[in-house]
Amino acid sequence: MILPRMITRLWLTFLLLLGSPLFAAEESIATPGAPAPAASVGPVFVIPLHGPVSEPQFFFLRRALKEAQRANASAVILDVDTFGGRVDAAMDEMDALLSTRIPTIAFVNTKAISAGSLISLAAKRIYMHPNAVIGASAVVGGEGEDLKETMKEKSTSMVAAKARGAAKASGHPEDVAEAFVRKESEVKRGDVVVDSKETLLTLNAADAAKIYDGVPLLAAGTADNLEDLIKVAGLTGEVRHIAPTGFETMAFWLTMISPLLLIGGIACGYIEFKMPGFGIFGICSIICFALFFASYFVAGLAGWEAVVIFSIGVLLVLGELFLHPGTMIPGLVGVLMIFGSLVWAMVDHWPGTPAMPTSEELRRPMLNLVIALLGGGVLMAVLAKFLPQTSIFRRLVLATSSASGPAITVPVVNFQLHAGDTGVAATTLRPSGKATFNGNAHDVITDGDFIREGTSVRVVSVDGMRVVVEAVSGSQG
Repeated sequence: MILPRMITRLWLTFLLLLGSPLFAAEESIATPGAPAPAASVGPVFVIPLHGPVSEPQFFFLRRALKEAQRANASAVILDVDTFGGRVDAAMDEMDALLSTRIPTIAFVNTKAISAGSLISLAAKRIYMHPNAVIGASAVVGGEGEDLKETMKEKSTSMVAAKARGAAKASGHPEDVAEAFVRKESEVKRGDVVVDSKETLLTLNAADAAKIYDGVPLLAAGTADNLEDLIKVAGLTGEVRHIAPTGFETMAFWLTMISPLLLIGGIACGYIEFKMPGFGIFGICSIICFALFFASYFVAGLAGWEAVVIFSIGVLLVLGELFLHPGTMIPGLVGVLMIFGSLVWAMVDHWPGTPAMPTSEELRRPMLNLVIALLGGGVLMAVLAKFLPQTSIFRRLVLATSSASGPAITVPVVNFQLHAGDTGVAATTLRPSGKATFNGNAHDVITDGDFIREGTSVRVVSVDGMRVVVEAVSGSQG
């Protein structure tokens, strides 16, 4: 893993030095989590977080936050209305909120229960509808059942620590955050016991906005609706509503199988390369890579730059193979561009952050790429050995090689050949083509090997009209 990581980091640095827009960074923008610069005229993004907290919802939130950051938004309003959902998805959403440099406001409209309250704690300010409630974030099983004692304590400890950390980073009281999660926690303000150790804390709007020693318990205030909230919060920018799409759900599943998509793209591309012309396997390869980039684009990770870099890399490799074979440099640069674009598409890069990804950001993308390369390599080795022997492959090669137009009668010459006869490849064999023996041209095929035009070849076997050849050792450059 160390070598691929070093290669990828060096390649990304190379593209950065070239000034590629893919890695352009704004030096004046702060790193994630830093206070945002004043942008009172920037737009106000409204992001609805309705329904169950889930991975697709996280994909939507991340995409929306990145759009807001690229637009230099003055604020992001989270319209929260949820009974909760998956804890892991909630933690991902909390991390995304804590990473953005845009000021965030959670508007609890009308409930932020369980995972919803955790997400709200990651916002810089919290406002609530007068009838809203927030809290009750105890960890339970997937069907709502209680966990066993050891697992419950383990999960509660983790979630409570996460809630305290988010509250501290956002300026909210840590004891309230922990009381949302842990029943045994107590919340006191002076002599007033806000929440005892016998109950799990849930706050209504009045309790959350109540002032203690000049500071509200949790909520900065109440608002009847989004329009009222914008006035109360003093926001003046243009309001932009961002809506989730069904593609977020599709993107979630496609990113989970991204190594399989890469393996499919590599394997289908290999088969297409071995056949003359362009056919179904080339189309399948394009579809696999298109789904790969589309899923990460919808997930808020990849941009069009990654697709452009990938396409240029493919063109350089094809040029190396067909236009100027043997030069090596264009092909090598093309391969690096392909690998670099695949890795970059999977990196969770935020606008305005340092261009160079960290080791942690590269870990998952590099793992996916290594899995794809290993899987693709094994699959190509199997295909190279067994594919030419299948009837389907022979039919495809024959159909692709048949020229259109009126039929003509040609002399049958393949029966003149015998195993061991030598000749010269008259065309490039990929794996089929023509070779000349004793001045006569013959249709031949290899066992899957790529043989350049002009290479000496030897007949391995003759089966009817099918002549299998191999390169004479040492004759192919």
